[in-house]
Parts: sequence; C-alpha cells; structure tokens
Amino acid sequence: MAIQLSTTLRNGRADQVTSVTGSAALLRIYSGSAPADCITAASGTKLVEHTLATPFAPGASGGVLSPTLPSNVNALATATAGYWRLYKADGTTCTAQGSVGTSGADMNLNTLSIVSGGPVQVNSWTFTEGGA
Repeated sequence: MAIQLSTTLRNGRADQVTSVTGSAALLRIYSGSAPADCITAASGTKLVEHTLATPFAPGASGGVLSPTLPSNVNALATATAGYWRLYKADGTTCTAQGSVGTSGADMNLNTLSIVSGGPVQVNSWTFTEGGA
C-alpha cells in the first residue's frame, strides 16, 4: 500500500518551502542539466534572476504550492533554459530546483530560447506534494 497523506499535511509540507526560503527570495534560471540536488553547485549559465515577492507564494491548497509569478525580466545571457533554482535572499542557499519547459514542467516559460536582453516570462510554476 502506498503512503497516503492528508491534504492538511501535504499543504503544510508545501508551505515549508516558503517558510524555509524566506523573504526576498531569488529565482534563477540556468542553461543545461540540473545538478543532482540543491547542495551541488549550479551548473550551466545563469540566464535569468528574479527577486520574488515576500512571501513568494500564498498558502498551499490541495497539496499544491503556486508561487506568485514574477514580473518579466530581461535575460542576462543567451542559451536554452534547462532548469530553475530557488535561493534564499543571501543568493547562496539553494532551497529548491526543478524543470523548465513551455508546458508540463514544474515551471513553464513563454520560450526556452532565452536571448540576452530579451524579456523572460514565467507562465506557470507549481510545487506539488505527493502522497495524495
């Protein structure tokens, strides 16, 4: 039998992402493949950096955390987006990372072909807790 968690517990676990990450969090989008985990140094080229709202997400619902989408920013470099990372305001403590795409990913962008100086738009972004 698979472990099943209550919606209340799943929401609490998802909300810990917001609590642990804290105020003025940074969202960075990189080229290339994601490292094995957040402890491993970022790889690829940093393409985008957003300073997020405080808190960066409202409370989770149905086991899903839906961060407030950041405003469009201009890209720092040209490459294909590969993954995203969430950092505390210190810019060095990674708290989460995930996939990017134009649909069906943890974070969906308007395009994966990022061009230096061009706008980058985050269309959707969610964290879903398992065990439903």
